[in-house]
Amino acid sequence: MRLPESCREDLKTPLGVLLPDAGITKEQVAGMIRPGSYVVTVGDRTTERMIQFGIVPSLQITDGLEKRRIRPHPRLAETGGADDDVKEGEGRGAGARHAGSRVEVKTTVMEVSNPPAQITRESVSAIRKAFAARPPVRIRVDGEEDLLVIPVCVYAPDNTVVLYGQPDEGLVVTPVTDEIRNKTRGIMSHMG
Repeated sequence: MRLPESCREDLKTPLGVLLPDAGITKEQVAGMIRPGSYVVTVGDRTTERMIQFGIVPSLQITDGLEKRRIRPHPRLAETGGADDDVKEGEGRGAGARHAGSRVEVKTTVMEVSNPPAQITRESVSAIRKAFAARPPVRIRVDGEEDLLVIPVCVYAPDNTVVLYGQPDEGLVVTPVTDEIRNKTRGIMSHMG
């Protein structure tokens, strides 16, 4: 599915509350996420920031880019190590165990291809599969992850909060409601 020009303007308006980039705090973000929420981050910087805040997203979607520039994928929360060699089904199934005073959470990592200005069937399938898996799950995108906010909002379970970056403005915090689902379904339907 390719984003038509007619929908581009709609996507410039944040789907949720925009927190200006300067001065975003852990307390501010945590205060906008109800306890027990399924937290989704779309974007490398957003994912990295939440992990630094100690908020491990249930679903993390990254592409190794920030403002179209290559950057390392955010480190996985459980090890602090890079996830470059980890693939789905290679022993990173979700679960938690204590190692001393630190809690280790295993992350399932999936990889998909998603070209810029598109949403591939492969990406939608991975998102749906991620929602059915035990969190946390990371989807690493070869291409661009920006538009994947749309299917995330369409298929997210109840009590989901989606966080993504609004370029040069800040962090968008979007509790998924029926209104958000309907809006994003409409955008997807225009994409064909």
